Amino acid sequence: MTSPQDSGRTLPHRLQPFTARSEIAHVVFDFDGTLSWLRHGWPDIMTHLFLEYFPFQSGDDAESVRSGLLVEILSLNGQPTLHQMRRFTELMAAKGAVTPRPEELLVEYQWRLDEVIEERSAKIHDGMAFPDHFVVFGARALLRNLADRGIAMTILSGTLEDRVREEATLLQLSSFFEDRIYGSPPDATGFTKRMVLERILADHGLKGNQLLSFGDGPVEIHHTADLGGLAVAVASDEEVNGSGIPDLRKERQLTEAGAHLLVADYREPDVLVELLLGTSDAHLG
Repeated sequence: MTSPQDSGRTLPHRLQPFTARSEIAHVVFDFDGTLSWLRHGWPDIMTHLFLEYFPFQSGDDAESVRSGLLVEILSLNGQPTLHQMRRFTELMAAKGAVTPRPEELLVEYQWRLDEVIEERSAKIHDGMAFPDHFVVFGARALLRNLADRGIAMTILSGTLEDRVREEATLLQLSSFFEDRIYGSPPDATGFTKRMVLERILADHGLKGNQLLSFGDGPVEIHHTADLGGLAVAVASDEEVNGSGIPDLRKERQLTEAGAHLLVADYREPDVLVELLLGTSDAHLG
């Protein structure tokens, strides 16, 4: 298997100039794909659902259509899932195609995804897998490092909040965050990650430069950078946990969103923390 080093690039990889920030006082993590690997493969599940309603015409290349849908899906990664359903129905309406309502598509997608999650969760409950099998590689060590430094941490996800809390408990991650676990409400109208990030800064009396965020979706990356925070793109592999190889579609979108640093996972958490909070520029591409 090709590694980042084999391809001529070392991770972590600096995407734009930044200096380490010893003043960081709060770290925000997205959940799915950033900490949790329970939902890995979800983009393919959503893509397969959308393809069932795509009005293929003579001459359409199936792989190009699939790739285009996946780009649209990942562009909204981090927002409540209903946004992706709405975007798909808008695209199909422009083609004159009839699809179920976004809410109906969401129910179907959630049902398919839940089957996968329940199967993986059962393996943990039955002792057939450890929680860390479904935690992004190196994440637990990274959380311990930050906790040992006394830095407050928050989970901020576009997934329904009760599901995020349940899955964080299953993966034995909840203790790192106490009550600071936020997700989308059942009615996602008016919910934005920007709103929550601004509330975190206000509630803790922080300035933007004291905020650090990790995420695999462009939403949290864009808002963190816009607020003056340091944004780390987690282009996690949806197929092989710990491969060390960044997902190229995620990488492209996270770079465009304004990320400062790119990682595929957290294989060297101590080096990563030192790089972000203050001492080492070693091994940086």
